[in-house]
Amino acid sequence: MQRWRGVEQIPGGWGRCVVTIGVFDGVHRGHQELIGHAVRLARRRDLPCVLLTFDPHPTEVVRPGSHPAQLTTLRRRAALVEKLGVDVFCVLPFTPDLSRLPPDEFVHEILVEKLHAAVVVVGENFAFGHKAAGTIELLRSLGSRYGFDAESDPLLSGPVESAAGEQSVTFSSTYIRACIDAGDVQAASEALGRKHRLEGIVVRGAGRGGSELGYPTANLDTPKFAAIPADGIYACWFTHRRRGSSDPGKTLRAAVSVGSNPTFSGTERTIEAFVLDVDTDFYGEYVELDFVDRLRGQVRYDEVADLVRQMHDDVERTRAILDADR
Repeated sequence: MQRWRGVEQIPGGWGRCVVTIGVFDGVHRGHQELIGHAVRLARRRDLPCVLLTFDPHPTEVVRPGSHPAQLTTLRRRAALVEKLGVDVFCVLPFTPDLSRLPPDEFVHEILVEKLHAAVVVVGENFAFGHKAAGTIELLRSLGSRYGFDAESDPLLSGPVESAAGEQSVTFSSTYIRACIDAGDVQAASEALGRKHRLEGIVVRGAGRGGSELGYPTANLDTPKFAAIPADGIYACWFTHRRRGSSDPGKTLRAAVSVGSNPTFSGTERTIEAFVLDVDTDFYGEYVELDFVDRLRGQVRYDEVADLVRQMHDDVERTRAILDADR
């Protein structure tokens, strides 16, 4: 899969293509259905499939400070859509100038003049151009003028087993963020079609886990807008590799604490992973945490001994959950 940063990187002699457009944060089940539609159209027409996305999230430019929690990094997003058959992952820098581009100019300058779109595939809630004034109907009208087809897919819905029981939901990034914010990582996983993942570098922590509690932890430094689950204890798969290495690394079991360590009157929110059955310092390594289940919320203990007993129980429950998840 080719990766372009801006349409300026389009190679000379670029021909026609099938384009699908969106932020695609999460590449969830609804996104997968939409992207699959675009890929199938591209194969039938013997054309490349281009996924056009944006960075940063458009809301951060339109309303600074409103950037939603990020379900996937751009690197992860690219890897996921490559598996779906996308030929080109094109990231369009979302700037104030781009945000002010009228819908018809966005279509003409980017989809027609730069990408030479033969077909544009979007979700039924797609809007584009200045103040999101562009509609599906306008896209189809402009397609008739400029010689491309425009197709829209309905939003995908389905049953999800959540903390509140089974319910039918529309798969969306907003719904998944709400699940993660509530700590319901199982429901988030069902809507994503895979486990929710946090990525980051292991940094030095307070050192209390090993010296005082007997449970040394790897402290994860995550990207600025990462979607971090609600405070609590989680069973996670812990995959690590040395920074800059192409080695896929090893996947291990981990009990993960998200929160501010209330027993020790902490104030800073941290992500600390106790990796089961290994005695390794992961400092400086790149780590991926895949969230399987939430064991409990954060609790403040009056006695450290009570916390240690609870941690022992958390580790044993984590072991059982992850053994069942293999």
